[in-house]
Amino acid sequence: MLSRVASNLYWMSRYVERAENSARVLDVTWRMSLLVKDPALQGQDWLAPLNITGTLFPFSGRHEEVCAREVLHFMALDPENPSSIYACARQARENARAVRGSITSEMWEVLNATWLEMQQMDEERVQARGVSMFFDWVKERSHLFRGVTFGTMHRDDAYDFARMGTHMERADSTARILDVKYHVLLPSVKDVGGAVDYYQWSAVLRSVSAFEAYRKVYRDVITPLKLAELLILRGDIPRSLRFCLKQVCDSLGRVQNAQSGVTVRNAGKILAGLEHGRISEIFAGGLHEYLTDFLDSMQELSEDIQGSFFSSRTVE
Repeated sequence: MLSRVASNLYWMSRYVERAENSARVLDVTWRMSLLVKDPALQGQDWLAPLNITGTLFPFSGRHEEVCAREVLHFMALDPENPSSIYACARQARENARAVRGSITSEMWEVLNATWLEMQQMDEERVQARGVSMFFDWVKERSHLFRGVTFGTMHRDDAYDFARMGTHMERADSTARILDVKYHVLLPSVKDVGGAVDYYQWSAVLRSVSAFEAYRKVYRDVITPLKLAELLILRGDIPRSLRFCLKQVCDSLGRVQNAQSGVTVRNAGKILAGLEHGRISEIFAGGLHEYLTDFLDSMQELSEDIQGSFFSSRTVE
């Protein structure tokens, strides 16, 4: 497969997944902010989406106040923010347009229709529709795209690069969500175990659609240790780090070439650490430190994939 085609397929899926992940984080933050009466605490809540996506610095350069209105515009509708939902929908569609011959007509129709409808969105229409309804729409379009991809695409290299992009982006997002909750949303030790703590950890689970899975697996109150184990080490949770890395490794194994030996080995090392890890050891060494190392490893793996398959080490 041509490196350009492989790159377009990979980033097409990453942008779709990125848009969905942003919608998930913003939706949970929006719902949680409705429960908070203190305006100062609301501002703190809206720092979380910016920290999760790593966009606090560019946001601060263009906005003076961290509040619901400014953050929602910046992360959802701002065409100048390359990580906004609007920009992700545009980039997913552009990457798909460049490889029309490698994807099915149904996949193209979903992305094209999503972009056409997204262009009609503005703050007034989002508010009229309902903020949460808008985020539900973004998630539904992502679900539809993945379902159509799974149900119509030939299982060849194109499919593997598309799936690889999805799970690379998903692993990165899950790690960021977990890290920010543990070290930004709740910096005060006195709040641990309280009502606010419970609702915030519940919000983390809902942001990755794992609330029901947690109740089924543990049948217990939500605790940081068990939640972290679920989202890091469980191999049967679709958004856990271990599950995502297994999918990435499987895809790499099917598309490997003469230049990808180091990439395949590095991915295998990350997966092995997740398969044989113990949550007690992770917490003993520091959850933040563990997740920081994981994100650094994922960044290196992303660059390896670029260099092995796309003839460039530039990371989007």
